[in-house]
Amino acid sequence: MSEEGFVKAASLSELEENTPLRVELGGVPVSLVKTEGEVFAINDICSHANVSLSEGDVEDCTIECWLHGSRFDLRTGKPSGLPATRPVPVYPVKIEGDDVLVSVTQES
Repeated sequence: MSEEGFVKAASLSELEENTPLRVELGGVPVSLVKTEGEVFAINDICSHANVSLSEGDVEDCTIECWLHGSRFDLRTGKPSGLPATRPVPVYPVKIEGDDVLVSVTQES
C-alpha cells in the first residue's frame, strides 16, 4: 500500500486503447480502461448480472456488459440503460511515470 491507499495496478504500456484489462487489487476485481486520453478504474462486476465487465466493449467513455448489453459510464459508474439499474463503483486513478495507481479504498 502506498499513500492514500493507492497501489500499482498496471503499467501504462500494458493498456491498449479501448481494451479493458482486468486486475485484482486487495481482492477487489477492477477493470482498467484507457480511453479518450485518460485511464479509468471501475469495479469489474456488472451490477445486474454479476459477470465481468472487462469482457465487454468500450465506446464513448462507457463499458458494455457482454451478457445483456447494459452500459456503465467509466467516470461515474452509472448505468446508461437497462437492464442494469444500479451503478458500479469507480475508483480514483493516478499516473506516476509508467505506473497506473488505483485506490480501491476510496470510491469516486
